[in-house]
Formats: sequence, structure tokens, C-alpha cells
Amino acid sequence: MAINLPEALRRDLWQAAAPLREPDYPVRWVPAELIHLTVRFLGEVPGSRLGALASALRAATLGVGPFDLAIGTFGVFPNRRRPRVVWVGCEPLPSLELLHHRVESELAARGFAPAGRPFRPHLTLGRARRDAPRSAWEGFIDRLDRLPFAGTVPVTSVDLMESRTGANGPRYTTRNRAPLEA
Repeated sequence: MAINLPEALRRDLWQAAAPLREPDYPVRWVPAELIHLTVRFLGEVPGSRLGALASALRAATLGVGPFDLAIGTFGVFPNRRRPRVVWVGCEPLPSLELLHHRVESELAARGFAPAGRPFRPHLTLGRARRDAPRSAWEGFIDRLDRLPFAGTVPVTSVDLMESRTGANGPRYTTRNRAPLEA
């Protein structure tokens, strides 16, 4: 389940992160058109469960109104010495936290296992190659720390997304959309 971004914001974010892509850092970059905020990753789900997921999504968003979400600080997971994920952070607004909690609750009520880790709202920009030597990261954190970016995401819906991996990378399809309406 994801919050998709307006095309212009994805493009601006992609351009802001260009200094990280210029050197040959060991990162598989997420194409601009695929950047999104994951509210809840579900993994492989049988087609027979899609109705339950759509129902959970509708119930979770019921009574949650649209809100604006600030994004802007670049960072890495799990730590700066050995990056695995390059991201831009999102402000942990009460509205976003409530939405995530309600999604978790509605999924649990329908038999889906809990996520098992804290919710850290972010937009993944790239994933590090596992076999990269530490020396390949020289200068990366300095560049990351100098990147300026500030943007606002108008959150008006949450999408149930299907991800399929192919030869050209992942392909996402929106399977269901739940509008936010107070």
C-alpha cells in the first residue's frame, strides 16, 4: 500500500539527487516514475486475497482527510558507514502515523501478519549493491549531506499496488485506490 507522488515532484526529487548518481556509486537507482511512499509492504499475496486487501484499505482510510506531507532530508539505512538504502525522509505527521496504524489494524483484522518493524516514512531513491567494497562509497555521505531539497506531497489517496519484477526492473500496477475524505 503506497502513497504515489505527483509527477512533477518525482521529477524534481530525481533532479535534486543527480549529484549522487554522477559518480559511479554502487547503487541501483529507482527510476523517477516509481518513487513512492510505502505505507505497508505486503510481499507476495495470492490473488484470492486482493478483495480482503481492498476492503482493509477502504476501512483504514475511512474518515481520514487529505493532508500535505513535507519531504526533504536525504539519508541512508541502516547507517552511514555501510549504506543499504538511499532515501529522502518524510515528516512523521500525526495524520500519516494514524493512517499507517489504521492500515496495520485493518490488515491484522483480516489475517495479515504485522509488519514487524517500526514505520519510518521515507521515499526510497536507491538500493546499494551488496557486493560493493567500502572504498566504493568514498565521498558519498558528503554529497548526500549537501543535497538541498524541500517539497510537499498532497496526500489525497492511498493505493494498493502490485509489483512485478522483470528484466527491466520492477513494474507497478495500481490495483485499488482509496481516497482520503474526512
